[in-house]
Amino acid sequence: MSTRPEFVVDREGNRYEIFDPPFYRQEFENAYRYIINEYDIPKREIGIFIPCAIRKPYSQSPSHKLFRSIINGVLTEDSYHITIFGTCGTVPAELEQMYPFAHYHYMLGKTTDEKIRADFHRIEVRRLTGYLEKTRNNYKKRIAYCIGPFRKAMIEACEKTGTEMKILPSDPMIDKMYDIDCPFPEGSLSMQEYVDEFRRGLVEIRD
Repeated sequence: MSTRPEFVVDREGNRYEIFDPPFYRQEFENAYRYIINEYDIPKREIGIFIPCAIRKPYSQSPSHKLFRSIINGVLTEDSYHITIFGTCGTVPAELEQMYPFAHYHYMLGKTTDEKIRADFHRIEVRRLTGYLEKTRNNYKKRIAYCIGPFRKAMIEACEKTGTEMKILPSDPMIDKMYDIDCPFPEGSLSMQEYVDEFRRGLVEIRD
């Protein structure tokens, strides 16, 4: 008999029932297929792609509060649409409370299993490719803010679909900030140098 708990609890006391790699689970594939096949994704001037967060709903995480404050400091709310991507797949931000997107707890960056990381890349590229194809005519301009495996998946999906995407932080900025002695050598998207470049990128894509 399994002694595995039916949920995990984070530091804030929030309970999550899914805590294995979510990209393997059928619930996430079903939600992805719903978004691709049935959901009417809003049309906006600018499509913004940002990575998922540990805290749910995503908009309540410290990182997403920071990202949104930067975005809203540059763009008007009616000019952009946010898509969240990563271990969750691809999620229009307004669906962040939809099951299972607010019910999992997982961090790919802590995974050392190369098969899991390779599987994530393959699955995420497929899902991003489908999403970019579906939204080909939804946005006039696109910008993504991501590092690590999420960035690699986005680059490949854009290449596969011929999608023009401004991807930040830039390679020179990542090289500048790279620290081989850190557990996460590329650092965090909340680092000031990355944030400043993201803000500049939003201004450029707005103008």
